[in-house]
Order: sequence, then structure tokens, then C-alpha cells
Amino acid sequence: MTDFLAEYYSYIKALHIIFVVTWFAGLFYIPRLFVYQIEAFYKPPPEKEILGKQLKLMAKRLWFIITWPSSILAISFGVLLIIPRLFYLTDSWMQIKLGFVLLLIIYQFQTHVYYKQLQKDIVKKSSSFMRIWNEGATFILFAVVFLVVLKNALNWIFGIVGIIVLGILLMLGFKIYKKIRTKNPEA
Repeated sequence: MTDFLAEYYSYIKALHIIFVVTWFAGLFYIPRLFVYQIEAFYKPPPEKEILGKQLKLMAKRLWFIITWPSSILAISFGVLLIIPRLFYLTDSWMQIKLGFVLLLIIYQFQTHVYYKQLQKDIVKKSSSFMRIWNEGATFILFAVVFLVVLKNALNWIFGIVGIIVLGILLMLGFKIYKKIRTKNPEA
């Protein structure tokens, strides 16, 4: 098995990257659909029903045709990449990367909870919350890419500091955007 994995390592790595990209695409877009679902929920009939039905269908297709299969395939190919190179598991950057992957999986499961609620017209979160929630996968992506590319402890520490700065800038951006939306609801 290890010989097979070593021989086809580049193909497995390419498939892993492809499915990581499609997994993140789903995780980036689904909270945007949640924003639209929540906002449609408060619209008057028949707009509420028409938009709600269409957005639920879009969310269902995205979630079960793209996001979940991509996550399963990305994780599976990632495991296959590690098997012939178990020594990576002793590297601190890999341990931290796997910690972020675990966070991403937890993020996906929590997003699934929101998905199920909205499919049943249960609105517990605001559209503003979902706009912020939408950035969770972005932070994890930044962290993982910095860790994988830089590997050097000092470099990835600067990368993590950069992610924190990015988070602060995003929060400021949300506040500015919220003020603009308050003044101009069409923005």
C-alpha cells in the first residue's frame, strides 16, 4: 500500500488540493446563502416564500453535492498523503495544521446545524452574524496555507499574527459596512 501511495503521491496531492479548493468554495458560499435566507425570511409574502424556496434549494445542492463530498474527499486524500510520510506528524507545523483542520471540521459541523435550522425556517441568528461567520473558513484557510508554505516556526508565527491583524481589519470592515447599510439599505 505504501509503495502504491508513494508512486501516485503527486496525483493524490493534486486531488487533495482540488477537493480542498471545492470544500472551501462551499464553506465560503453557504453562509452567504444563509444571509440571503435570513433576510428573505423577514420579507413580506409572496417574496418571502419565493425567495425562501429558491434559497433553500440552492443551499441544499451546494451543501450536499459540493461541500460535504469535497470535505470527505479532501480529508481522505489528506490521510493518504500522510501515510507514506508519517514523520511529518512529529513536525510542529503539521500538528498545528491538523489542529486547524480539526477546527475547520468543527466549523463545518456547526454550519450544518445552521443549515438544518434554516431549512426548517428556524432563524436563530442574524444576517450580520452570518456575515461574520462567513469569515471563519477564511481565517482557517490563511492559517493552513501559511503553515504549509512557510513551515519554519518563526515564519508561521508571523503568519498567525498576520491572521489576527486580518481579523481585526475584517471586523473594522464589517462595522463600516454596517454603517453604510444603515444609511443606504440597498448597499
